[in-house]
Amino acid sequence: MSIKEKRTKKFKKKLLHKYRLVILNEETFEERFSFKLNRLNVFIFTVLSSLFLIITTTVIIAFTPLREYIPGYSSTNLKKKAAKLAYQTDSLQQVISVNDQYLASIKKVLTGDVKTVEFNKDSIIEVAKTDPSVLVRISRKDSLLREQVEKEDKYNPLAAQQVQKYVLFAPVKGTITEPYDSKAKHYAVDVVTIKDSPVKAVADGTVIFAEWTVATGYVIIVKHGNDLISVYKHNGLLTKGQGEVVKGGEVIAIVGNTGELTTGPHLHFELWRDGFPINPTSFIDFD
Repeated sequence: MSIKEKRTKKFKKKLLHKYRLVILNEETFEERFSFKLNRLNVFIFTVLSSLFLIITTTVIIAFTPLREYIPGYSSTNLKKKAAKLAYQTDSLQQVISVNDQYLASIKKVLTGDVKTVEFNKDSIIEVAKTDPSVLVRISRKDSLLREQVEKEDKYNPLAAQQVQKYVLFAPVKGTITEPYDSKAKHYAVDVVTIKDSPVKAVADGTVIFAEWTVATGYVIIVKHGNDLISVYKHNGLLTKGQGEVVKGGEVIAIVGNTGELTTGPHLHFELWRDGFPINPTSFIDFD
């Protein structure tokens, strides 16, 4: 028998040599349990136990929520919250972008720093025909108000001759002392009238600005449908505040003589659409 065969036989003998594992009572030395083992059984048991632990751990990590408690693994709820926050952040960025553009338009209205553009009255009328938001739904109270105002003010319709109408009322009646002049960057008409006369909203809308400014005194700006904005400056008093909803022909201010740029009791009136000025006399009769 060769040396190699002797070593192999000796290894198998050690591997299969039987041992007894005995568990005794420490005080009485009474035998409680005993196991017959050999090195091969211990090795197989250890391998199988390790495989079982590995497979069990893998299943827990891959298919159960318990993996959230293992360091390094993210929570499903956290992922959902993160995705939701990402969508909200994107939406907020879009809202901020829209608000920035809107505020830039208001800044242009207040400062007059704009590029001139010519608007075709007929094109605005065509938009009014197709845009439902431009049309005003007339209630009984509104009809009575319009009937009363029509006796005093003339108006030009911006919509087709339909049952529903969109109209611009004259904010005040008086004499135009300085007309609209885009070349001189005077994007308004100055209408001289009696002091303390009521200033009326030219159409239904929402007050988006109602404050005091050093240059133009009490200023009120109203946003209407079809992206129209009307501006009233040098007022002596404002009767409406920011955020209030007004009706066409409703009193929103009192004619005054406030601000450093005023030359007497008058109304400085501007009409804007999409951030660009429009000649108010194309739509409103101030006489």
